[in-house]
Amino acid sequence: MADAARCPRIVIVGGGAGGLELATRLGDKLGKPGRAEVVLVDAQRTHIWKPLLHQLAAGSYDSHAEEIEYLAQARWHHFRFRQGKLVGLDRAAREVLIAPLIDSEGREILPAQRLTYDYLVLSVGSQTNDFGTPGVQDHAICLDSPAAARHFHERLIDACLRAQSLPMEAGKGRMSVAIIGAGATGVELAAELHAAAHVLTSFGLEHINPDTELKIVLVEASPRILAALPERLSVAAAHELRKLAVEIHSNERVVEVNAEGVRMASGKFIPSTLTVWAAGIKAADGLRELGGLETNRLNQIVVDGTLRSTRDERVFAFGDCAACPNGQGGWVPARAQAAHQQAALLAANIQRALLGKPLKSFRFQDYGSLVSLASYSSVGSLMGSLSKGSLFVEGQIAKLMYWSLHKQHQMALSGFFRTVLITLSEWLDRVHRPKIKLH
Repeated sequence: MADAARCPRIVIVGGGAGGLELATRLGDKLGKPGRAEVVLVDAQRTHIWKPLLHQLAAGSYDSHAEEIEYLAQARWHHFRFRQGKLVGLDRAAREVLIAPLIDSEGREILPAQRLTYDYLVLSVGSQTNDFGTPGVQDHAICLDSPAAARHFHERLIDACLRAQSLPMEAGKGRMSVAIIGAGATGVELAAELHAAAHVLTSFGLEHINPDTELKIVLVEASPRILAALPERLSVAAAHELRKLAVEIHSNERVVEVNAEGVRMASGKFIPSTLTVWAAGIKAADGLRELGGLETNRLNQIVVDGTLRSTRDERVFAFGDCAACPNGQGGWVPARAQAAHQQAALLAANIQRALLGKPLKSFRFQDYGSLVSLASYSSVGSLMGSLSKGSLFVEGQIAKLMYWSLHKQHQMALSGFFRTVLITLSEWLDRVHRPKIKLH
């Protein structure tokens, strides 16, 4: 690589699906030939594809086998990785402020850093929005990160073990899980938990049979589940969930979460052993007016059509943490396919910026939505707004297409050949590993 001091430095903060894909693209295009220095910053050391968090929470996904190590990805694709959390931005000096890195015993691993940039890209994703509901922070698990998903899984296994010694009360069961929010994450988690409980029962935890003794409850404030998706998809998913005995409460707004369960505005109370909050998202509070950048009420950084921030031509943002106009008076939805498309455009736009060329505007192409219902089924609508009427798919075809989305993400990061090897190793793993993580 050419002398880093003479190369423009592109700093990408956030190694989620979009951020890591952008770092990989720019590393291959600019880092390898020495045209720029590409640096990825993330608070964690590994990457997990966020749409798989519900599987990680249920224990049906082996994160250690499939997570991507940032240092290894950086070496293979010619960018640098810095571990740390963004805590500030000095736009005048063109520096991002990174917090000290502290180990589990409170010792400092790395001091606070000031990292200079020529172009900055913010792709820090989103977090769960609890809307200030009392008790959520103390008594619910917000399923918005791998750490939270692992924490839920540990709580789940503990609760399953505890249920073996509890008598079953008439009509209640020994264990209940309340999931607040029936968007894609909540719906997929409900189905995944039902499937996981069946597997756990076969391992001797017979007192959590999901057909008789485990109660799974979905609570949604909107009139129907999957409210942001086409109604036909919502109806099909609700039908499949009811076949699994998942209890659905729509048009119910949660006003309190406590150690015993969940209380709704209607006065209804749902007892719960474990409560998951999956209702709504927002960008991190730390982004609110970061460095004087314009943000909206969800803390998202407001960008123009080229993904450039409205107040600084050297700062870009994309994915869930950005409010990007869709050209039709609305905003690009916070979805994985949007982040994937934005990463591709931004990789080209940054190269154009380095050459002094005008930037291209982003146009979101909606290819539809897919929702996985564990091993039971999948439902989806294809083509979305691109067609006069979306094509509805379900069953094995939808399951195959949902699986292919993960493969597309792996190919964007690892290429075709490495993705084939990863897929082969996944199939081999299924031969000798339990279907559910038991610890």
